[in-house]
Amino acid sequence: MSKKIISYNVNGIRAALKKDFIKWLMTEKPDVLCLQELKALPEQIEPAVFEELGYQLYWEPAQKKGYSGVAIFTKQTPLHVEHGCGNELYDFEGRVIRADYEDFSVISVYMPSGTSGDVRQDFKYDWLDFFYDYANELRKTHPNLIISGDYNIAHEAIDIHNPVSNKKSSGFLPEERAWLSKYIDSGFIDTFRHFNPEPHHYSWWSYRANSRANNKGWRIDYHMATAPMQSRLVNASILPEAVHSDHCPILLEIE
Repeated sequence: MSKKIISYNVNGIRAALKKDFIKWLMTEKPDVLCLQELKALPEQIEPAVFEELGYQLYWEPAQKKGYSGVAIFTKQTPLHVEHGCGNELYDFEGRVIRADYEDFSVISVYMPSGTSGDVRQDFKYDWLDFFYDYANELRKTHPNLIISGDYNIAHEAIDIHNPVSNKKSSGFLPEERAWLSKYIDSGFIDTFRHFNPEPHHYSWWSYRANSRANNKGWRIDYHMATAPMQSRLVNASILPEAVHSDHCPILLEIE
């Protein structure tokens, strides 16, 4: 039987819960739900509503209140949950959590955005250097690995509604795109593109200028799977009907 993994930058779990998030979750029924940008501490939500649906909640919040944070909600008890990535600078911002199962591991990751200026763009570049090494080192001990989340980078021109006017925008800078190419070439599969070569599929839309209604978006959320997982990939898709956030969920099914 296949397993459903959904990744979703909810842009505030408390806000999403006010927009029928639980009803959506009851419909989709993922086995593993990777969340990013929770902007809350575990005690700021009512866990029972998720536990009643069979989920165990593993949370890695940012130290700064109302900021960042990742989580994995899972129906199957993991063998081990690793909180953080072992780098104090990034763990302070709640960017990485990993669940290990018998035959695969899943990471929920929230990569930094550089949109607020040069200081954060430099922070993002430092993070990318760190994460490339971190992910490739981790693959040695966890070869069946899925790294899911908001990468804050649109990879190719096909992944963004207007590549020409955005070529100097953070999230589509040549250096960022080159990094993502290098990352994929090191042994990761962009699972959505593995199944879907067509354009106009996005996972994030600006709140400005009716972008979502006009599908003027960016594809910046990914399920990246290591090469040994290729034979187990069943399907990957984007779920734009879910409207709890400026992002939408992305789905991966594995055997």
